[in-house]
Amino acid sequence: MELVTLLKTAVAVPVIGSFLIPAANKLSAKTRNACAVALGLVTFGACASLLPPMMKGLTATYSLNFPLGFDLVLSADMLSVFMAVISSFVSAVILIYSLDYISQYENQTEYYAMVALFLGSMMGLIFSANLLWMYIFWEMTAIAGWRLIGFFRSDRDVAKANKMILSTVFGALCMLAGILMIYFDKGAMDLRFLRGETITMAAAVLLLTGIFAKSATLPFSTWLPDAGAAPSTVTALLAVVLVKTGVYAYARIFGATFAAPPEFSCLVLVLAGFSALVAAGAALIEKDIKRIIAYSTVSQTGFIFLGLASGSKIAFIGGLLYILMHSMATSALFLCAGIIEQKTHTRDITRMGGLFRTMPLTAVSFALASLSVMGIPPFGGFFGKFLVFMGATQNGSPLVLALFFCGALLTLLYLARLFYLVFLGEEKAQNPKEGSTLMVASALTLALIGLALGALIYYPSVYADLLTMQSGGNLE
Repeated sequence: MELVTLLKTAVAVPVIGSFLIPAANKLSAKTRNACAVALGLVTFGACASLLPPMMKGLTATYSLNFPLGFDLVLSADMLSVFMAVISSFVSAVILIYSLDYISQYENQTEYYAMVALFLGSMMGLIFSANLLWMYIFWEMTAIAGWRLIGFFRSDRDVAKANKMILSTVFGALCMLAGILMIYFDKGAMDLRFLRGETITMAAAVLLLTGIFAKSATLPFSTWLPDAGAAPSTVTALLAVVLVKTGVYAYARIFGATFAAPPEFSCLVLVLAGFSALVAAGAALIEKDIKRIIAYSTVSQTGFIFLGLASGSKIAFIGGLLYILMHSMATSALFLCAGIIEQKTHTRDITRMGGLFRTMPLTAVSFALASLSVMGIPPFGGFFGKFLVFMGATQNGSPLVLALFFCGALLTLLYLARLFYLVFLGEEKAQNPKEGSTLMVASALTLALIGLALGALIYYPSVYADLLTMQSGGNLE
């Protein structure tokens, strides 16, 4: 299949398919479910098929002309395909997990339709090479996420959903203002023609506001823990796919396209450092299992920004690698949390205990994913963090590195506390059983990927290839 066809398939199939899911539901619920899973698998298949050509240095571009230069331009390169493969794979696994997890709830048709729309919007955002269309897809993800957070329809759930969309839309409007400043200054929105251009501090800060809002980074970090009111599959999508949109946008805009004033990177590093530290502290005292994982996501996102904003190629590669490893591990943690919540009927970790005895596979999945997030070798998370710190040490300030080092220590503490209170100690729940085979297998698969990738990277030849991988245009 031609590269352009694969590119169009990755975006069009889930977007168009999201409108077909209600029609499939008219036939039967099984048809609807099969359609949703098929959309996820086809999208992942198209993205995965693009990966080998991109690794050889090829690119693919599709353009649809519109007036005033606002053309829809989809472009596939190594960076975009890397992110698309991660997002589509995690989304496909979550859709498979949902077959059992969502089966007991209402609003299933809208759920599957919104997940498919969310996935399609993500693909459009990732592959968009036009700043305006990136913004349009950016807002589409917010709309789909808003409906998914309010899945249970209670006043409390709707309030949490409204908080998310107000936070992210405010950031997106700031981003739009920055995009317009660039357009009036440079006369173009096509990223292919803007590479290497220098933008003003004001435009950079406006773009950063939108990126931080979407990635739930301080001071916009509170909406993600509150989104834990939604089903665990939704929080997994938000934490792994939506939040990673922000870091991808940073990598695309500031790592591979524009040059910003030197003080801009310092601003990013300081804010990301405080975000990582504050969120880790919140995770250490929180009692809600899903809020703990959400705060962990906020904290670990700060480490990714450390890699992407340090100005070092090694740190940039480490940041990209940690996007992959953290996505697998965190999605596994949220899927395990979904199993635990359904079986114990609580999210309060102080009311749990001893679940290793009755839910051993879930416990193993949770432990493997936690070790990767902690950065324990030979898990993949270790190599991502190691490269980030190694590269950041070359250019970073002692204060910023101290913030992240303290955040890394707190990561060990809050995940160890979480695992101990939930799976070890005295049994407090009423003998909960293991989750369904499909749900447990989904979580365990994601957790094992982190270990497998870490073992792969351990080989010197693979490690050396990582350090020579093309990363971005503004890095040393």
